[in-house]
Amino acid sequence: MAFCIRAFRKFLPMFDRVLVERLAAETMSKGGIMLPEKAQGKVLQATVVAVGPGSTNQKGYLTPMSVKIGEKVLLPEYGGTKVHLEDKEYFLFRDADILGKYVE
Repeated sequence: MAFCIRAFRKFLPMFDRVLVERLAAETMSKGGIMLPEKAQGKVLQATVVAVGPGSTNQKGYLTPMSVKIGEKVLLPEYGGTKVHLEDKEYFLFRDADILGKYVE
């Protein structure tokens, strides 16, 4: 977690935005065969690395975020804004766009 805090001192998501890092694509099948890049498919799982404070409702009250830093989430197939920070690729989603989170 110390890396996440240090890496994102200069970038904090606004409102109900969530910054995620997609998990690495599977490069090898279960049988040990190397998969070409086109056959790997899009990775829909990610780790939350930063969250905004939340959005305000019509009465002005803050609606808390539904995810926290470090949680594993399921992303929609399309959407999100690509962000490059410290030579790494991240994606910015709205809290409501995240489909679910994995519970251990």
